[in-house]
Amino acid sequence: MHYGGWPPYVSVAQRRARAAKGMKKLSKKGLEIEPIEIQGRKIARTFWGEAWCNHLEKFSDYENRLPRGRTYVRNGSVCHLAISKGKIEAIVSGSELYRININITPLSIKNWKNVRKQCAGQIGSMLELLQGRFSDNVMKIVTDQNNGLFPKPNEIKLACDCPDWAEMCKHIAAVLYGVGARLDHRPELLFLLRNVDHEALIAAELDIQSATSRKGKRQRLAVADLSDVFGVELEESVKPGRKNSTVSKKTAKKRSKKQTVKKKIALKAKKKAFTPTAAGVIRLRKRFGMNASQFAKLVGVSPQTVNSWENGSGKLNLRQRTADALTQAAELTPEQAMRKLKRSC
Repeated sequence: MHYGGWPPYVSVAQRRARAAKGMKKLSKKGLEIEPIEIQGRKIARTFWGEAWCNHLEKFSDYENRLPRGRTYVRNGSVCHLAISKGKIEAIVSGSELYRININITPLSIKNWKNVRKQCAGQIGSMLELLQGRFSDNVMKIVTDQNNGLFPKPNEIKLACDCPDWAEMCKHIAAVLYGVGARLDHRPELLFLLRNVDHEALIAAELDIQSATSRKGKRQRLAVADLSDVFGVELEESVKPGRKNSTVSKKTAKKRSKKQTVKKKIALKAKKKAFTPTAAGVIRLRKRFGMNASQFAKLVGVSPQTVNSWENGSGKLNLRQRTADALTQAAELTPEQAMRKLKRSC
């Protein structure tokens, strides 16, 4: 008999065993399982993950309730957490598996325009944006408690099917911390959650019409960044002048051919240099435009394995066969990868 209507205590080991069995059934029904796995005691380690957690802890509505979920998220009780436009769907292991649905109000058009306006010209590249490498001024803008990118309590609707009467039970608290851990690896999901386009934050850097007198300097920096990221040499545009106008077609053709050879060598070296890391797997999967399930089929592993890779950190410890499969996949173009995936289905 349950005391006071509450179910009997279930140990962590029992919960994990039940959860594994339940999630396996859901996986067979077609649910793409995306668990939250915390390494060590620290829940979030990057700018975006820590900023999410710190933001929620600032509100009196949450500060006394959120700590209830820390133990749950650390011990792996968040079995599944998926983020989509304006919605967080999760499954947490307690006395049984509980489903959590959290709805987030889209960022208002007014606030989004204000954030973009204040950040204009201060974020140099997509790499800077996703890694959170900002000046103090930009950090202050995006994390502003009332007008930044993170939702306020009145913009968050919580629901859990557990018997706890509290609006924020420990299962919901665990999921909210789990979002911070997920943003560590996929910060772009915050923008999806608030229904805004993260690329718009750096659009001002690419808008030639709005360039200032420092255009030349920014252009040189952008070219250098792209060269470092993609491993190819890019030429800056040169203002037409007497010297350039006299370049013969033969010389131009030689230069073009030389540049093509350099690009091929650089791209070939990049393919050989693929290292199986958590970040590397995420970049490769996104380059192919695949979800975890599709990418798993491509390289011959389970979706859970792909999720485990992406939630990890540093270099992955893989079997030789799996490492070879990833290396071969890295050499494919997105079109080749999709064709290969269709053939394997």
